[in-house]
Order: sequence, then C-alpha cells, then structure tokens
Amino acid sequence: MRYPQGGGLTAERQQFREELRLKAAERFAQGESNSLIAKDLRVSVRSVQRWRQMWDEGGPRALQSQGPASLPRLSEKQFAQLEAELAKGPAAHGWEDQRWTLARIKTVIGRRFHLTYTIQGVRKMLVRNGWSCQVPARRAMERDDEAVAGWVKEVWPCAEGSRRPVEPGSSSKTKPDSP
Repeated sequence: MRYPQGGGLTAERQQFREELRLKAAERFAQGESNSLIAKDLRVSVRSVQRWRQMWDEGGPRALQSQGPASLPRLSEKQFAQLEAELAKGPAAHGWEDQRWTLARIKTVIGRRFHLTYTIQGVRKMLVRNGWSCQVPARRAMERDDEAVAGWVKEVWPCAEGSRRPVEPGSSSKTKPDSP
C-alpha cells in the first residue's frame, strides 16, 4: 500500500500540503514564476502549474483542502456488526458450506446495511481493518482423497493439454523454415 495507515493522508499531512498551496497562492498574487515557487517550496513545477491553474479559476479558496478523498462507507460500529455477522458463519446466512468469499461478504453487507460494494472494495475494506486471506488449517472431513487422485490422473491431463506443439518448430524466429 502506498500509505501506512491503509490509504489517504493523515490530517497533519493534509494540513501541511494545504499550507504549501496557500503559500504558493500568495506568491502567485505577487507574480512570481512557477519554477521559482517550486524550488522554494520544494515541490514539482507541474504541481505549481496545477495550483496556479486552480488559483486562476477559483482564487485561494480553490487551493483549500477538500478533506479526505473518501470516507469509509461502513462506520466503526457497522464494521463491528459485520464482524459479528461473519462470526456466525456462512450457514447462518443461507450458504451450505462454511467458506466466506468476498462475494458472500458483499452480499451480507448489502442485506444487512443496504450498501453496495464492489468485490475489490470489500477486499480493501477488510484489509484496512486488519483482516487477511486465510487458508484452512486442516482438510475438510468431506474430502475424498481417492476421488481427488482419480481426477488428477484422468481429468487434469486432458484439461491441461499438451505443452509441445504438434508440428516441429524452428529455432530461428526470423527464418521459420531454416534447418
């Protein structure tokens, strides 16, 4: 992830960047060049150019912070309720097996909180809150090792296909018919 807290800037960092933009606005009013402002504020010239364009269109107010890019759609309290729902297990929500998938969690969020998330949005929300992908510690009791072995011997080779071309190939990419 780009930021240690899981995305976005801290409030202090947002404040610092806003102060930089407002300092640049003061210097825009004085008529200073973009390159001089960028050098003094230790930012890129491109950033100063963007700030100047925003300043030209909306004045200093256009350079003020707009707040966080996005707020979590589930509050802390709602996420705690979601965790409680997940702790009940998938069977309590109508699925036959005991496996949580992102799609199932998305469905639970939609049913419980009437919010629509994407699959990747669910994954990001879970990671942001300290969840991780898990693999079962032991095999399922229902697993049939003989059926798995038969599948690996009979079905998998057909599904995998041949890795070699049927016709003899060429060692030269530029002269395909060379010996």
